[in-house]
Amino acid sequence: MKRFFKSQNQINTLLSLRGVAIVIQLIIVLLVSQGLGYQLPVFALLSVIGFEVLFTVSCYFYYGNKPKTTQLSLFKQVLADVLFLSLLLYFSGGATNAFVSLLLIPIAIAAVTLPLWMLAITAIFSVASYSFMLWLMPMHVIHGNMQGHFIGMWVNFLFSTLVVSLVVTKLARAINEKERAIAKYREKQLKQEKLVALGIASAQVTHQLATPLATALLLVDELKEEYSEDDVVIDIQTQLQRCSDSLHNFRQQTFDIKNQVAKTIFINDIVEQIQQHTLLNYPDINLEVVNDNKTNASVLVDGAFLPAIFNLINNGVRASKMNKSNKLVLSVGVNKNKLLLTIKDFGTGFTDSKLTKLGLELVESDEGLGMAVFLSHASLERLGGKLTLSNHQQGGALVSLLLPLDNSSKDNTNNA
Repeated sequence: MKRFFKSQNQINTLLSLRGVAIVIQLIIVLLVSQGLGYQLPVFALLSVIGFEVLFTVSCYFYYGNKPKTTQLSLFKQVLADVLFLSLLLYFSGGATNAFVSLLLIPIAIAAVTLPLWMLAITAIFSVASYSFMLWLMPMHVIHGNMQGHFIGMWVNFLFSTLVVSLVVTKLARAINEKERAIAKYREKQLKQEKLVALGIASAQVTHQLATPLATALLLVDELKEEYSEDDVVIDIQTQLQRCSDSLHNFRQQTFDIKNQVAKTIFINDIVEQIQQHTLLNYPDINLEVVNDNKTNASVLVDGAFLPAIFNLINNGVRASKMNKSNKLVLSVGVNKNKLLLTIKDFGTGFTDSKLTKLGLELVESDEGLGMAVFLSHASLERLGGKLTLSNHQQGGALVSLLLPLDNSSKDNTNNA
């Protein structure tokens, strides 16, 4: 979308510049023919300019009604400029015209806005136009020393074309890369601001929950003394204890992240904790584990890693249940010195709009705001990991995690 929008702006700019050029061309033709008294084919020149005006106006209305334009459209406009300039030069002296170097302008525009192959065609077209006008020059014009002069001008044009193509292209690419880096940094900064806001809100809610949760635990303890065999009381106590443990873990994660505490965890231990989490929280879910890890590999993570994985597991479980399925597949392996962990659910999958936004921003839906995926993506990205979302052929969602292995721990294991 951004590329289309940029091409549209570039075409509008190019049409505006051509409009200015048409006015300058008319002034020069009238000044030279009428003011200075030079013999020029005024009718032919005005005909070319008139056709240029019609073409520019037509393009203005055509592209004004189109919401999107491509680089190919811009390429056609640049070639049209080469053609118009060539015709004007042909009817006003050809290669002897002092303004023949204007053929470098379309090349410069192509170097800034177009891919390399389009730039190459533009440069070839311009050089061929100059060469053709030089070849058509009558012999009495290029006799004697003037022949060397015009050939020198042609060689100079070739050299200028090469310099403009290489230097301007390199500078334009460097500027574009810098702009992309700045845009990426801004997006990352906005994302970090959202995470900070979520962190502050989470800390406030955690602080507010601590007191009522402690009170509820005390009340349940008193109830259990009177109804020690009551299943409802036991279940309430279990759930409240889980809330208390989660609150304690959250505080510990905050401390670890703040102090940049990292720990090494083996892949098999990750799989085991995922299995325990699923069995404890979703005993009705059939978790199938495909573990292709043949090494004693490990990863370097912080306290937010496992909760990020659990969030993804929870999402997969909910998606499968909503589609009346109790199946979930966890695939684990090592690929090119990286941990590859894939969660496959059997829900309805992601829509195209969600695939482009989930993990990068909060997405509102019937299931929630996509906060779990957003937080998991941020946590894994901070660890150097990459989270990708897709749909598999059976209709459900496929969440893939790629995380670098802890090479130091691996070396120590091999040495041992």
